Amino acid sequence: MPEYLSPGVYVEEFESGSRPMEGVSTSTAGFVGVAEKGPVVGTPVLVTNFADFKRKFGGYLSENEFGQYRYLAYAVENFFLNGGSRCFVMRVAPSGAKRASNSADEKMPLKIYAKNVGTWGNNIKVRVTAASKAKTQVLDVVEVESGEKTYLVKSSIGFNPGDIVVFNDTKEKHYNRVVKSQDNIIEFEKPFDVDVVDKNLVPVKTISTCEFNMEVVYDDIREEYENLSFNAEIPNYVEKRVAKSALIEVEVDLSSEDIAAPMELLADGADSAIITLGGGSNGAASELTAADFIGQDNGPGKRTGIQAFLENNEVSIMAVPGIVDPNVQLSLVAHCENLGSRFAILDIPRESKTVDDVLAHRDIFDSHYAAMYHPWIISYDSLSKSNGVFPPSGAIAGIYARTDQERGVHKAPANEVIRGCVGLDCLYNKGEQDILNPKGVNLIRSFTGQGIRVWGARTCSSNSLWKYVNVRRLFIFIEESIKANTNWVVFEPNSPALWARVRRTIDIFLNNVWRSGALAGNGPSDAYYIEIGPNTMSQDDIDNGRLICVIGVAPVKPAEFVVFRITQKTSENAGA
Repeated sequence: MPEYLSPGVYVEEFESGSRPMEGVSTSTAGFVGVAEKGPVVGTPVLVTNFADFKRKFGGYLSENEFGQYRYLAYAVENFFLNGGSRCFVMRVAPSGAKRASNSADEKMPLKIYAKNVGTWGNNIKVRVTAASKAKTQVLDVVEVESGEKTYLVKSSIGFNPGDIVVFNDTKEKHYNRVVKSQDNIIEFEKPFDVDVVDKNLVPVKTISTCEFNMEVVYDDIREEYENLSFNAEIPNYVEKRVAKSALIEVEVDLSSEDIAAPMELLADGADSAIITLGGGSNGAASELTAADFIGQDNGPGKRTGIQAFLENNEVSIMAVPGIVDPNVQLSLVAHCENLGSRFAILDIPRESKTVDDVLAHRDIFDSHYAAMYHPWIISYDSLSKSNGVFPPSGAIAGIYARTDQERGVHKAPANEVIRGCVGLDCLYNKGEQDILNPKGVNLIRSFTGQGIRVWGARTCSSNSLWKYVNVRRLFIFIEESIKANTNWVVFEPNSPALWARVRRTIDIFLNNVWRSGALAGNGPSDAYYIEIGPNTMSQDDIDNGRLICVIGVAPVKPAEFVVFRITQKTSENAGA
């Protein structure tokens, strides 16, 4: 409570009304797969367009080298082509993949490694050139009581303890190391055995720090670092400066305490040198297993595969394009079910073309957090310069995003054209769909004059309450929006005043959801209800810090079967 200790007018602010709620995004996708480059451990990487994907993960993979594991790049491309705007990607690599490096040169004190595994790192070129961050002249040599010598310089700015310096009188060079630098007085590791004093206005004798510049080049990507040092105590230490590089990682291995300038160690005293990397390997596709895609939970920042998405709170659509191993797909579905905030898009094996084969794969799953699509689609392969066959999950994820943005998450992502698709690997007729659709297999069909369209919106669930994709995803949207916008309630006094504020906050949000067409009913009372108070909480709940709010919503269902009943109109009927 505020204190009133003296007479006066006091103005106070307080909150009594509802807080605005903003719906969470439902169109952000997450992909797991094999790529040319990119991190294989850590957190998924944000990608905002296909050009961004190619910069971060490389281009298309060849069928000869990667076979059934090459579809990630194509799936991401189809995602953006079909309306997706952002996704997160986690790379998987064979266990035999290696990073390129210059470690073959055992004498090199600077070990340079490609940021991640793959042959791409063999194309990295590193150019080092001599540099100096500070230069000065010596004005006097002072001998202290201990017998050591200190040097009065014109300016000690830029000279740090541990820095290697060079004295140059245009005839010869002498190297030394700074021990102490303060107030234009510098103490070196050993006294110079030559005359270093130069009081001229334009000095001939100078002392300079010894650093180097580094330029890292890969394709059209260029990174530049200036005045790098082997002195671990200063901000310009090479390991610190290069830590944020997207291309390389470095390690300094100074096994000798001898005083030597960086360029003496990197380029045998030359002013510049080119360092090439080698030994990078993509590994063999045959080394990949389901475990690589499922991933390992090694703790924050060390997760791999699907498990890496545990550290991401933005993804709402998940796919592992082209990977139809039941172990991987079941792991993906379990991931979505456990979090309760994601929906999985599953591919069916390309070779499963008969109804029986399709159903054999379908019957492995029972979840309302996943949907299956078939057959595979035919689109242009920019790598082979011809049409290729690709899994539909990437394009379907894009259609989910497109439908969410244009119509809303309540609209079934079906009866939508697949952009960039010129054909289907297998054509199904109405009779076959009559069998597959009730089982939860969403077919992609070709219709004369209407293009190639998604012609199904069923989940993989046996529970009829959750048989539609849009219903499940609508509930994910509502649940996550409420969860994300009601943190302010935690630790508030659990009283009728709080209950009223919570009710008003959620009521305004659900009213807007109803007005958008996502909920059924002629009015708000038909579309949803909110109960909070003595009917939802016992005194024991309140005593144990529990606030319980019960919410019911009536989602709209898709018009999956449109029936027009037509009869003949006779004159007798007309007269009546």
